[in-house]
Amino acid sequence: MLAAIAAITILALLAAILSNRVSPIAALVLIPIIGAVAAGLGGETPGLIVSGIVKIAPVAGMFVFAILFFGVMTDAGLLAPIVARILRLVGERPSRITVGTALLALLVHLDGSGAVCFIVTIPALRPLYDRLGMDRRVLACTASLAAGVNFLPWTGPTLRASAALKLSTTEIFAPMIAVQAVGLAFVFTVSWWLGVREERRLGLVNTTTAGFRPGAMPVVDASAEELALRRPGLWWFNLALTLMVIAIMVAGLIEPVVAFMVGTAVALLVNYPSAEAQRARIDAHARAALLMASILFAAGAFTGIMTGSGMIQALAEASAGHVPDALGPRIPVILGVIGMPLSLLFDPDSFYFGVLPVIAEVSAHFGVAPVSVAQAALLGQMTTGFPVSPLTPATFLVAGLSGIELGAHQRFSIPWLFGASVVMTIAAVAFGVFAL
Repeated sequence: MLAAIAAITILALLAAILSNRVSPIAALVLIPIIGAVAAGLGGETPGLIVSGIVKIAPVAGMFVFAILFFGVMTDAGLLAPIVARILRLVGERPSRITVGTALLALLVHLDGSGAVCFIVTIPALRPLYDRLGMDRRVLACTASLAAGVNFLPWTGPTLRASAALKLSTTEIFAPMIAVQAVGLAFVFTVSWWLGVREERRLGLVNTTTAGFRPGAMPVVDASAEELALRRPGLWWFNLALTLMVIAIMVAGLIEPVVAFMVGTAVALLVNYPSAEAQRARIDAHARAALLMASILFAAGAFTGIMTGSGMIQALAEASAGHVPDALGPRIPVILGVIGMPLSLLFDPDSFYFGVLPVIAEVSAHFGVAPVSVAQAALLGQMTTGFPVSPLTPATFLVAGLSGIELGAHQRFSIPWLFGASVVMTIAAVAFGVFAL
């Protein structure tokens, strides 16, 4: 009975979120409460919600301060000279332009926002693609690849996996550093190859490097408002602070929320000394931080009820009986391969908070650690999958900014994005992260 209620609750959550009839916050809070009441656990529900929120608080805190930290760094102009340098270096050689596109997208996506990544990268390089007659689908694909392979600890999918399975982001990410490095090598190799293919198509194969003009593309000037916020005299300090915060967090020396909290405070104090300026910077990025934090706390309520009531365990036990013994230990490998296509069916909230806990519980019956399931999901589900999923606004942003049809973008990019997931899954097996 409990397993049936759990299945109905999760299906109701998926239906509510995927249909866009209610917000993820409302679905994550109200639907599990209804399920708990149906299971006769109404009196225990408030305590289960609080227990879930307590466990999710460090993750939500980390995300809030990560958004503020990278927002302040962007405002202060940390990325501005890097972006300008890339635009000058790519010149007019397609194979350089595509690699530069991937590099620029990767750097801008360090804050974890796919929308910001595409808003900065695509308009900056599209005039150059158009001037040379390059295929805009290549622009959309290379930017999507670079953003998709980036699953750093403060990005949305990693935070969701951490929250759903009650694991630290460091525990999930640290063993995956080498896997992500392989993924990035794949990204830059594919980007270079797409550029070479464009050179052949445009009849530039026999043109020497000297025939191309680095710096031919002018750098777009920032607005007066943006220039007023920049602190070029503090660029080296801001770079050192950013690298220090990331290194401390990845090394696990202190809790990530503490690293970003202290980093944000120092960044605000040094770059914008007045209290008024600090409040303005916080206000500028508060909306994005609050929205994601609200979803994470709502997810804490959902996982608190579903786990604490025993519904997830009951559903997993019922499901485990239908999984062949030969496939059980290989669930992470299977999930790593199919995670990207699953992005076309599930939005991030419904998958990570509704589906992933069940997969983790089923895997546990075969001796697979939950962290392996979380790591497998990050190889494709709303990482390489998010720039082509019709369930994310970023997909339409990529197509719109690139000036191409959505279907054309998906047909061109999906094979390469899926290839990135497969290559990273193979790397995870080779490095011993997953058992085959």
